Amino acid sequence: MNKQEPLQLDSQLCFSLYACSRSISRMYRPLLDGIGLTYPQYLVMMVLWEKKESTVKELCEVLDLDSGTLTPMLKRMEVAGLLQRQRSKEDERIVKVQITEAGAALQVKAACIPEALLSASGLKAEDAVQLNQQIRSLLQQVNRINVSSEEEINYAKSGATSA
Repeated sequence: MNKQEPLQLDSQLCFSLYACSRSISRMYRPLLDGIGLTYPQYLVMMVLWEKKESTVKELCEVLDLDSGTLTPMLKRMEVAGLLQRQRSKEDERIVKVQITEAGAALQVKAACIPEALLSASGLKAEDAVQLNQQIRSLLQQVNRINVSSEEEINYAKSGATSA
């Protein structure tokens, strides 16, 4: 087995994940074009197909997007008739997002997409499940590290010193 140099591009897990993600997104494009969605919109619709209703905050958390990215996309989706946004009567800071009939109807058209992508990937279903579990585990670990790092940075910025 050849030992790879640590700064070679082929040695970088982050690059492999990035390049793979971009390639998979390109695989989705023609399928999603057929139902009039972008990949981020498809992700929103998957959440709404499952839950029927969410809040902008919940969508941001689940999809790992900030509200500055999500809000304009939701506005476009609302204009397209796929969802409705409404401020909560109890707390106007909360924006509820509900799927419309037109949005729900897209689920039937999108039902073939996961199988088409799996088939195109060449992976067996069980291998895809295992790979997804490994990537999600890595994501959780990286997120824990990022939160810890942010807390340390904020602590340092506050002027506090450790004993």
